[in-house]
Amino acid sequence: MTIEDLKAFIAVATERSFSRAARTLRRTQPAVSQAIRRLEEACGERLIDRSLRDGTLTDAGELLLDYARRTVGLLDEATRAVSDLRGLKTGRVVIGANEAGVHTLLPLIALFQKQHPQVQIDVRRVPARMMAQEVLLRSVEFGVLTFSPPDRELQSMALGTDETVLLVAPAHPLARKRQVTMEEVGRQVIIAHNDPSPTRERVLRLYERRHAPLNIRVSLPSLDGIKRAVEMGLGVAILPRRCAVAEIARGQLAAVQVPELRSPRPLRFIYRKEGERSHAAQAFLDAVKKYGSRASTRMTSS
Repeated sequence: MTIEDLKAFIAVATERSFSRAARTLRRTQPAVSQAIRRLEEACGERLIDRSLRDGTLTDAGELLLDYARRTVGLLDEATRAVSDLRGLKTGRVVIGANEAGVHTLLPLIALFQKQHPQVQIDVRRVPARMMAQEVLLRSVEFGVLTFSPPDRELQSMALGTDETVLLVAPAHPLARKRQVTMEEVGRQVIIAHNDPSPTRERVLRLYERRHAPLNIRVSLPSLDGIKRAVEMGLGVAILPRRCAVAEIARGQLAAVQVPELRSPRPLRFIYRKEGERSHAAQAFLDAVKKYGSRASTRMTSS
């Protein structure tokens, strides 16, 4: 029992004639008759009452017709769905990022959605230390990191650079300074993220080496909460600049450099070197490569 045989059967049932069905399908009448005969042999039942000569279906034929139409309809639906994936009218891209990494992805997502608005973007929270493993396991297609993973199966691409800054409210006394020392920061009330992160661990280690105090009084579970607390004057925060680009531009926060903590680092987009990618994922990667190429040009010229 094949799809073509089912289509021939549907045509005969619709046209109530072997000859008209053959013309509709652009096949010969013997070919249509053979298709019906194969279906009858497969079912073990007569499907068309040939004694009436008007294409009348038997009870078995009426039953099969319903299933045949549903089967052919599902095939057409599946074909359209695959075509939509290929044409990027649908599909999904799954990306891993920690909370800070999301801010790196937003311009990329905005760029991609202008070109492919129907494709769904699913960004999942993945700690930086687990990113390479999740990409290799195909739990996510891509990841964002501030370092290049050592895994040979992964490729990484530079998207730009970022630096650690001190975020303060515009009315804070330090907001008027271009840069401050680690000791000055240590005298402030620090609002920190309570989840481990490469930035947090690096800052803590630097203060430990210098045997300098770091006055962490408030720990919050989200970057948005930290930024809002800083805006309210509850303290200051040491975060990557990219986390507050919009707030800095709007004048809601001020970024002050701390030379000892600054440590500019490249932002990297990672993906598997080998293996199949969906049409949507490949299109996203192509868009990121164009974006990364422009970012590299800006970094070289600056």
